[in-house]
Amino acid sequence: AQKYRVEALYSGPSDDEAATAMRNCDTSPEAPLMMYVSKMVPAADRGRFYAFGRVYSGMIRTGQKVRILGPNYEPGGKTDLWVKNIQRTLIMMGRTQEQVQDIPAGNTCGLVGVDQYLLKSGTLTTLESAHPIKTMKFSVSPVVRVAVAPKTSKDLPKLVEGMKRLSKSDPMVLCYTEDTGEHVIAGCGELHLEICLKDLQEDFVGAEVEIGNPIVSYRESCSTESSQTCLSKSANKHNRLYVIGSPLGEEMSNAIDENKVDPRADPKIRGRYIADNFGWDVAEARKIWGFGPDGSGPNVFTDATKGVDFLMEIKESCVNGFAWATKNGPICDEQIRGCKFALQDVTLHADSIHRGMGQIMPTARRVCFAAMLTATPVIYEPMFIVDISVPQDAMGGCYGMMSQRRGHVFDEEQQPGTPMMHLKAYLPVSESFGFNGDLGKATGGKAFPQMSFSHWAVFGGNPLEAGTKANEAVLDTRQRKGLSEEIPPLDRYLDKL
Repeated sequence: AQKYRVEALYSGPSDDEAATAMRNCDTSPEAPLMMYVSKMVPAADRGRFYAFGRVYSGMIRTGQKVRILGPNYEPGGKTDLWVKNIQRTLIMMGRTQEQVQDIPAGNTCGLVGVDQYLLKSGTLTTLESAHPIKTMKFSVSPVVRVAVAPKTSKDLPKLVEGMKRLSKSDPMVLCYTEDTGEHVIAGCGELHLEICLKDLQEDFVGAEVEIGNPIVSYRESCSTESSQTCLSKSANKHNRLYVIGSPLGEEMSNAIDENKVDPRADPKIRGRYIADNFGWDVAEARKIWGFGPDGSGPNVFTDATKGVDFLMEIKESCVNGFAWATKNGPICDEQIRGCKFALQDVTLHADSIHRGMGQIMPTARRVCFAAMLTATPVIYEPMFIVDISVPQDAMGGCYGMMSQRRGHVFDEEQQPGTPMMHLKAYLPVSESFGFNGDLGKATGGKAFPQMSFSHWAVFGGNPLEAGTKANEAVLDTRQRKGLSEEIPPLDRYLDKL
């Protein structure tokens, strides 16, 4: 099976030595070793992990010296590279491990002694020129988060250590610390989180853990073009940036998410693709300065200026300011999604000292906020797609349950020859807590739901006006993050001429 999978697996050229060996699944003694570690399995003694993965070519032996490539390794570079010996190789069989001398290509195996170097996954090889194998992509993004805290404060180090181990053993979980000092665990659904928290309490921490309310992440965006060209001045009043914000459109945002519009691609090819598929002007599509957040998110900063001096000197600062703005939006400090900021005009100081990073970057951030707040801001909430199989006589309960929780059923079909119905519905993530239990009660335990993340949908109501659903969600989020109660007014970001 490796013949046709090499293209998808290997990040380097498909005809170099490593790829050829992987294609032939070469087990001869002189073939280069290629192995991908896909997950860490907690060992019997607490705190150690076996690295579990598949050997793609060559043979892995006990005591062999290998190069360990982490996910950030660049060929020829030194980052994320370790050269270490493997202590033992094991065959994993159910719950028992069998120690063996060597394991040839095409088999899965467990390794002892590499768990300190890898976080979740990585590549092992003996070939100097080998590129790493691509990291696994997951079809779901972690959208449900809970805050955890120890019952007694003296168990805090145990909790932190336990969270580290949890994030090692499950490739899907995100564990991090908020600025407010909360420890947050993010999973991709209620069930997934429940299992993680159970593991955390019983296997990894061994102490009582208090679990807070589930948190849902939102996204901020805009729905119309800015009502005016927004201007922000720098701290020393010598530089001005003029920007207009507008929505990117759902298709474009999804194309960036799915990497159809690749931030690292050649601007000309990318520009042509955007112009053909999304109706942009080609000249504008080629002048995309940056994507954000993190250089690859679904927001773009474009340059629509005409003949400005020194423009390239401030490009870096503008893009950084824009990336910072899109990571923490103005309304409730959440990421921005699906916004396009077009730089209209720039007035700069003639002296290069007065237009450094420290002047331009905060200004770029403020002007992005101003452009977004004048463009009818909206909030997006994550939606689950729920697949429910239920007998016909219990269908009414499902529909009742859905309408209580702001969900809507968009598809139903009967399985031929059986009384089972298949319902497909969208359900907001924020309403999904306790959904399984309630659905069971409403249908007498006959309905079986399955949920997975589907898309981002506009949250009804204007987030800036009091009393709407969206506004409540914003205020809750702000309170949880320890921000000031009121949403920042526009004049904090928008300057007068």
